[in-house]
Amino acid sequence: MKGVPTTKGRFYFNRKNKMHYYDSSTIIYLNGRFVKAEDAKTDLYGQSLHYGLAAFEGIRAYKTHNDTRIFKIKDHFERLQRSCELVNIPYPWDNSELIRQTYRLLELNNLKDAYIRPIVYSEPNMTLIAPEKVSIMICAWEWGAYLGDKLLKVCISPFQRPNPKSTFVEAKISGHYVNSILATTDAKQKGYDEALLLDQHENVAEGSGANIFIEKNGKLYTPALGNILAGITRATVIELCHVLDIEVVEKTISVAELKNADSAFFCGTAAEIVGIHTIDDTVYRQRWSDSIGYTIQRAYKNLVLERVNYEVII
Repeated sequence: MKGVPTTKGRFYFNRKNKMHYYDSSTIIYLNGRFVKAEDAKTDLYGQSLHYGLAAFEGIRAYKTHNDTRIFKIKDHFERLQRSCELVNIPYPWDNSELIRQTYRLLELNNLKDAYIRPIVYSEPNMTLIAPEKVSIMICAWEWGAYLGDKLLKVCISPFQRPNPKSTFVEAKISGHYVNSILATTDAKQKGYDEALLLDQHENVAEGSGANIFIEKNGKLYTPALGNILAGITRATVIELCHVLDIEVVEKTISVAELKNADSAFFCGTAAEIVGIHTIDDTVYRQRWSDSIGYTIQRAYKNLVLERVNYEVII
């Protein structure tokens, strides 16, 4: 039995419950033009395909009372540009124009709530030298919370985050996510919902696609920058803490501190804010509804949906 399109025709699930991200009517933005996704092509000799040298972003659009709003879109495209610059990928585009075209992309696909994926990738280049010519593609699809809306069972992964002396860990580069795929696959095979990776010193780093915060004695703690991706949602959580007068500390966090915390949560553009129930065999006994994470979860949802305009302050 073939998959059935949704009422908006954006994606469907086949018999194996695999998600399809586009259909015959889906439009993408490719190198300055809007084209049908099914007609777009890429080159099999591209450096990005063979070696993983591409930069991308994950961005969310929300339907608010002020129409569709793409949350922190400027920050995301600035990080995309910075990621490219760090690994010597050319970035010849104007971000203001890309932002305008991203909103147009949503209109063309009749999307209100959406996940948006811009990616910069190399033209044919089978060498190990940074490319001279690149392409940009922006696509979008409807997508719920990446990690769901229930409290998560998390395991500490046997895979570490890449050593910051081996790459630019603050760049959102496609090849880095082999590490995330390994960690997530291992966690799922063991019966967990998600993996938590440590850094090269065996201290807490981040999830496979999200940053982590822990709560202890009325304060929030999160790993300091240096071994992790500088998440835009992570920064938003810190901003919200300042607005809500919640103390937040960026520091090195040991596994012992992690497991001795009162509660914990992941945050990311795809995941949004999602609570953690267990780390390995350790159960966080504080009720999620009593945690600071729950307060942040509600504040974040109010912010992105423009129910409360914290951004006047942050």
